[in-house]
Amino acid sequence: MTAGVLTFSGESIGRRMWRRFLRHRLAVASALFLLLLSVIAFAAPLSESLLGFDGEQVDLLSRMAPPSITHPLGTDELGRDMLIRLSYGGQVSLAVAMVAAVFSAIIGTLLGLMAGYFGGRLDSLLMRFTDGVISLPLLPLLIVLAAVDLEKLGLPSEIANSENAALYRIIVIIALVGWTTVARLVRAETLALKNRDFVRAAVALGASAPAIIFRHILPNSISPIIVATTLSVGNIILLESVLSFLGLGIQPPIASWGNMLTNAQDLMWSAPALAVWPGLMIFSTVIAFNFLGDGLQDALDPRAL
Repeated sequence: MTAGVLTFSGESIGRRMWRRFLRHRLAVASALFLLLLSVIAFAAPLSESLLGFDGEQVDLLSRMAPPSITHPLGTDELGRDMLIRLSYGGQVSLAVAMVAAVFSAIIGTLLGLMAGYFGGRLDSLLMRFTDGVISLPLLPLLIVLAAVDLEKLGLPSEIANSENAALYRIIVIIALVGWTTVARLVRAETLALKNRDFVRAAVALGASAPAIIFRHILPNSISPIIVATTLSVGNIILLESVLSFLGLGIQPPIASWGNMLTNAQDLMWSAPALAVWPGLMIFSTVIAFNFLGDGLQDALDPRAL
């Protein structure tokens, strides 16, 4: 009986999922690209030491220099190295997207589990609240929330005016509105799982509701959670980039791909590379996360062969 659960036609479930993922070539290529991008982004201090200069150092005599051995991607409008700036921008954009996606997934998972398992009025209340959040115009809402003065919310001035305040605010705002897809997926999965025999057996044995939810239902709902979280990362990168481009997101001197585009908009014709590189990073990263999500969806689908 145990062997029948762990294997399928002599092949373990993990190997079967891995084989299906490898069959999705775009997903494999996207995973490799994202891994390389993450290594380059978070190795920015090492790149600075290897190139022998500070990426934040302003050099007005080298403004908008073309690519060279010293500056592989050239320099920006203040003479700063573009490769280092893109690396630090990637740190911020990827970190914001990953952290916000994880927090959104946690909120959505908890709400979906409660709505699906307990049902009744709690389910109706949570789902109507979810529908209300979905119906809100997302970008205008994010713009309004991003423009709120943190000091008027009661935060100390040293925290509200710190360099990282905008970063934390973007993560919180996106996490508070980005959980709806995960919540609905987890609720649907919970509704299907709570009537399965193994859940009924746990109820008959006297298991508590939290034990059933977190030991039996949640592990069997992990596949849609992973897929939805992966797909949401690309959308969060776009949202962060839009807010930063509008001046309401990550604020200089902290670099992000969005505010790098903002700095380059007045130099589109004289130095188009300043906009091309961060725009290309945003585009390729979002596409890569979408392809990765598609590959994970195929690999984790229990109905696939």
